[in-house]
Amino acid sequence: MGTTGGGRRAYIGSFTAAGGRGIVTAAVDLESGALTPLHATDEVGNPSYLVPAPDGRHLYAVSEISDGAAAAFALTEHGPRPLGAPVPVRGADPTHLALWAGHLLTANYSSGSVSALPVRADGGLAEPAAVVRHEGGGPHPDRQEGPHAHAVVPDPTGRWLLSVDLGTDSVRICELPAAGGELVVRDEVPLRPGSGPRHLAFHPRGGHAYVINELASTVTPCRWDATTGTLTPLTETAVLPPDAGAAGEAADNYPSELVVSRDGRFAWAANRGHDSISVLAVDPSAEGISLVTTVPSGGHWPRDLALHPGGRHLYAANERSGDVTWFAVDTRTGVPERRGSIEVPAASCVVFV
Repeated sequence: MGTTGGGRRAYIGSFTAAGGRGIVTAAVDLESGALTPLHATDEVGNPSYLVPAPDGRHLYAVSEISDGAAAAFALTEHGPRPLGAPVPVRGADPTHLALWAGHLLTANYSSGSVSALPVRADGGLAEPAAVVRHEGGGPHPDRQEGPHAHAVVPDPTGRWLLSVDLGTDSVRICELPAAGGELVVRDEVPLRPGSGPRHLAFHPRGGHAYVINELASTVTPCRWDATTGTLTPLTETAVLPPDAGAAGEAADNYPSELVVSRDGRFAWAANRGHDSISVLAVDPSAEGISLVTTVPSGGHWPRDLALHPGGRHLYAANERSGDVTWFAVDTRTGVPERRGSIEVPAASCVVFV
């Protein structure tokens, strides 16, 4: 393995169609959180979302284009090295991906589908073993004319996969039986019509999950029963203060990502229209969540938030201003304080190895 491990490397995805350099590798100062760019690879078009293998030896990327694909890389001292050509996912515009049950799963936004690509022994990818197409729509005339799978998230036990669909206002609960590799939808959980669920994050204790809703600018806490694969939505909390909504900002806010602190006391949401990070307090039961404050994201259009494995630093990928900004997190209040940034054109995602 060419990387140093322990969160000492950051890999930053971007939109090459908007001037991005592909996947940018940066060194991470574990004390200050500062990033130092090292090199970039543009082997794949629009590698907008990334996921590293748990052993830190491989990295996977979507290629968010109409003929969607996914790519595998070996991590070396000189940056990610492609493991073969990108593999078509048989879906359009994959926006998110996850490793689960020996497969790479992709959420394909424009085709409203989820693809499962087997991961080979060498870390490379095989052709999709299964493609599940969502059905349905929602009340928003422009964004919910059909299904739009936006995230695929394995549950903490590894038995279930949760597929979040913005177009159908729902979360599908999936299994991948060992025999045959077919992806099976066991349940579809409805959320409030028109909310536009985008991403989902689990509480560290595993019994709750939080859905960030792009069209409503809200978070929906849910109970999660891993024994039965049951997701139960509870309440819905705004990620912007009331005065922001009164000014019309909430309608054009489009929150993008939600991350939960390692101790489960706080969560942070990225707001693209508001160019801010919402600080949310999670109550001890993990069932309630409340807005504490918002702080500027350090740039324009924060498409992604990432918490460093050490838990002390938060990173915002500001897509339209072309930078990644880092913050020191106050462990008592959960409020992030800006510490610096680097230029990364069309930045869209940050992961650590």
